[in-house]
Amino acid sequence: MEFQIGDIVISTMGRDRGLYFIVVKVEENYVYLVDGALRKVDNPKKKKTKHIELTSMHEENIANRVINRHKITNQDIKRALKEVLREN
Repeated sequence: MEFQIGDIVISTMGRDRGLYFIVVKVEENYVYLVDGALRKVDNPKKKKTKHIELTSMHEENIANRVINRHKITNQDIKRALKEVLREN
């Protein structure tokens, strides 16, 4: 599976199992996840890729802001997750 910044994923392992997150950084076998509440922008969760499930949803606005190094807030993340999850 190939993860990209802005992908919306579901945690499948750990205390955060079943929660939705947005990918803000990708490494070889790890991704960094935020949800704006449990995991804030200034302290993303580093999680192995085998412990998350990729959804068909993607948040392009957040992805562009992260890639272009624009500031994103926890409120931006929460709003984006809420809107995308409401649509699907």
